[in-house]
Amino acid sequence: MAERLTGLVGALRAHGIRIGTGETVDAGRAIEELGLTDRELLREGLAATLLHGNGQRAVFDPVFDLYFPRGVGAPRGGAADREDLRDRLADALAAGDLALLEQLAAEAVDGFGGYGSSPEADGWSAYQTLERIRPQTLLARVRAGVRAHGDDAPFTDRLLDDEIRRRIEVFRRQVGAEARRRVAERRGRDEIARRAVAPSADRVDFLYAGRDRLAELRRTVQPLARKLATRLAARRRRAARGTIDLRRTLRGSLSTGGVPMRPVLRRRRPTRPELVLLCDVSGSVSGFSDFTMLLVQALHDQFSKVRVFAFVNRVDEVTGLLGHGTADPGGLGARIQEQARLTGWHGSSDYGVALGEFDERYGDAVGPRTTVFVLGDARTNMSDPNLAAVRAIARRARRLYWLNPEPRAQWGTGDSAAPAYAGLVGMYECRNARQLGALVSRLLPV
Repeated sequence: MAERLTGLVGALRAHGIRIGTGETVDAGRAIEELGLTDRELLREGLAATLLHGNGQRAVFDPVFDLYFPRGVGAPRGGAADREDLRDRLADALAAGDLALLEQLAAEAVDGFGGYGSSPEADGWSAYQTLERIRPQTLLARVRAGVRAHGDDAPFTDRLLDDEIRRRIEVFRRQVGAEARRRVAERRGRDEIARRAVAPSADRVDFLYAGRDRLAELRRTVQPLARKLATRLAARRRRAARGTIDLRRTLRGSLSTGGVPMRPVLRRRRPTRPELVLLCDVSGSVSGFSDFTMLLVQALHDQFSKVRVFAFVNRVDEVTGLLGHGTADPGGLGARIQEQARLTGWHGSSDYGVALGEFDERYGDAVGPRTTVFVLGDARTNMSDPNLAAVRAIARRARRLYWLNPEPRAQWGTGDSAAPAYAGLVGMYECRNARQLGALVSRLLPV
């Protein structure tokens, strides 16, 4: 049991969940108190001792299923009949029987999820299982079953359908957990926990995040902004104390025999800096830009002025559009594409033209108190990168940084001009929300 617990903790740590020795000891005591009879009670007990927020449950639950599985091996029984299984599944969904749904998920994976040439299958696939069972097509049958049992009194038709879809989604997750369990028995829990469990939203690459993950990321903007604002405020307080004035400190030490007993600080004049974002909103980069714009908008109180510009191959200011982003974060990208003028005669990104236009039309937005962030993958579609415009912006700005959502290993491949730009400005890999938060807290001016 100690090995299973430490394996669970190690797998969670590999997914970025911080768990200390104290939490691990508490989890061991929880196992002693709760026992192994009620698996769901054990799940909740370990979650309470090991996790620091509900957002980590999406990683914890599938990892828990690997280290504390419902059972071992294949379910006992004959070959599954597809229509019989679908009939029993419809009845279980209508009744909302979670235990029966879990049993049917195991039967479905065993009967329809195996692939390979060996008699016991070389592997198991949740996707293949669900494609053959197709639980989403049972909605009408389950609705009729619920009404036949007289259990739909609290529900309108729409609410009833939503509840049935929720139960179907529970079954889909159970199928996924069963498939991972079967594969883990053959290949090892540690490997499957590392490779087959989806990472938390803040560790998903912006370039590969689907619509659901991006929506989940947008919900984390406000909590992340509060955390970053606290860090920035602390940095600003430390910076306001100033640095040591060596000349005045040495003069003051003459009264104490040359020992600097009372350091004299050079006080800083409190100022709030200005911030400018220049964002590529084309293609897959748009999710990264949208999230960063929303984060900066949530931090706007930390700066005297924030201006945001978007581009594809033309540049337009979208500061006003961003002001409504907190009310409808999911529609920010669509509003920018509809209301801003971002493209010319073609729709592909052109960094050279966009940077040149920004320097020419909006050069007054950048001054000695301004920190400029460029957001984009630096892929120019083989056009001129216009390094002269970058130099001009860098000369006027206090700081100029470039956040690139592509892996560093891909910089300079194909049409990427990242190495050329990185020779002029500080370019940083920023692939997920965790990296973005660390970079923002380190690079934003105080």
